Amino acid sequence: MGRHSSVKSRGARSRSPVILLSVLLVLALLGWLTVDFLSQRLGASDCESTTTVRVTAAEDIAPVVDQLADRVAEQEGDACYEVSVTARESSVTADSLVLSDGTERPHVWIPESTIWLQRAQEKGAWNVPVQGTSIASSPVVLALTEEAASRIGWPSDEPTWAEVLGPEARQDLTIGMPDPAREPAGVSTLFGVRDLHGDNAQAITAELRTLSPNTVPRAADLFTRLPGVASSEEPLDGFPASELAVLRHNVRGSGVPLVAVYAQPAVPALDYPYVVLPDTEPAERDAAERFLSELIAQEAAGVLADAGFRTPDGEMLRDRDNDRRTMGRKMTPAPLPEPAQVDQVLNQWAGVNLSARIQVLLDVSGSMNEPVPGTGRNRMAVTLQAAELGIGLMKPTTKLGIWLFSTNLDGENRDHRELVPVRPVSDLQSTGAIERLREVQALPNGATGLYDSTLAAYRSATQNFEPGRINLVIVLTDGRNEDANGISREGLLAELGALQDPRRPVQIIGIGIGPDIDEAELQAIAGATGGQAFTTPDPTKIGDIFYAALSKLLCQPPECQPTEGG
Repeated sequence: MGRHSSVKSRGARSRSPVILLSVLLVLALLGWLTVDFLSQRLGASDCESTTTVRVTAAEDIAPVVDQLADRVAEQEGDACYEVSVTARESSVTADSLVLSDGTERPHVWIPESTIWLQRAQEKGAWNVPVQGTSIASSPVVLALTEEAASRIGWPSDEPTWAEVLGPEARQDLTIGMPDPAREPAGVSTLFGVRDLHGDNAQAITAELRTLSPNTVPRAADLFTRLPGVASSEEPLDGFPASELAVLRHNVRGSGVPLVAVYAQPAVPALDYPYVVLPDTEPAERDAAERFLSELIAQEAAGVLADAGFRTPDGEMLRDRDNDRRTMGRKMTPAPLPEPAQVDQVLNQWAGVNLSARIQVLLDVSGSMNEPVPGTGRNRMAVTLQAAELGIGLMKPTTKLGIWLFSTNLDGENRDHRELVPVRPVSDLQSTGAIERLREVQALPNGATGLYDSTLAAYRSATQNFEPGRINLVIVLTDGRNEDANGISREGLLAELGALQDPRRPVQIIGIGIGPDIDEAELQAIAGATGGQAFTTPDPTKIGDIFYAALSKLLCQPPECQPTEGG
């Protein structure tokens, strides 16, 4: 019994080193596997903490950016950062960068257009970069219903912007417009209109006036006014939109199919700039720059292409033939406009859409009876025609009054008299007041009482100033002051200066025609009020300078200031 126990004891002692070594090897292997598993699983082998990058993106691209952020998290387990994406309208983001609305400030902003970066800085977010790295693009197109496109030759002929918005555009198309003040597609359309009409201010003003009644706050609102959609408003035949929006609309098949009409020459595209905001801390900035490198990688480009976006240089990586329009060819974007250029077209649009109070001072002195060579009419006739056409371009809510002036016009030693009292343009048109304008004749022996009449009209305009409107006095004349018994030029300029009130601004716009005009005199009078003079020695050009004046004068200071020349 004792021997057996002794033998067993010796056997146990002889095997213990082997068992111990085996156990240690197993524990070491398990430890190594556990550390490796946790390293791969948690991605924290080299990270003391995980940095969160907050990205705010335009609503149309935010879901794709979020998808790419998830993919980075899956594929780059040791990246040490994560991305949180918020979809938000760019106009709201721009405002929040100027004045906080209580939401968490993003580290990265991806609006749909660089124009929003410029706008944010102009609003007061002075440290927001005005340029970023484009991660995708989408051309701005005219989206026409198939029925509307067929009226201009589709599908046998490719429709053009000129057939919709150009000088010879079809008049039977009802075209909508996204508000350019909050939609970059609207800004691109303004550049398209300018490209189509060149320097023809009359045609540009007329086209913008045509688009104005069907302007909506957001681009998405235009799709609710397509034929077949229950709406109390007139259905639209088309409207500007991004190629992406047209593509997604057609793929959903939720309404009438749309045909994408491309601009030639190209207009600014949506370019989706990626910007790291300047107050971002170094850790978040480094992570944001790493995420950007992922977004511009080839694999990410494929994901963006699947969602309907083009590359920043306009390449479509996926063929997009929706049986109505092939969208696959490359569309090189137009150069992005400078901020001053954007301001210019927006001011022009604002002028067309703002109501005004306009006091017109119309010269009926004897020189207006002078014939205009090659027309069979006199200066009075060509001026009245231009004035009537100009009134037709004004908003119906604009208020307009007309005074005639010469010398001793009313029999009481006054050089002016009222022809039409200040009334809304819609009232003037409906009551036949325009007919009275057509009947105006120049006085055979009347002289030009310019100074006294201008001062009287300006005093009346300042006394009857209307807030919320552009308040103007327009002086139409073919000569210089000839009233020796009236106020002097120096006296007039001094009186005009004394009447200035920055809180109630009233500008004088001078429009002078004919070889007898004193351009310096008219410029001095207009300039004393912050206004501008437009002159030409050729009376046949009255239409051109009248419309040039209209396109520039309808802008409320201090946002717009007149430029030199006309």
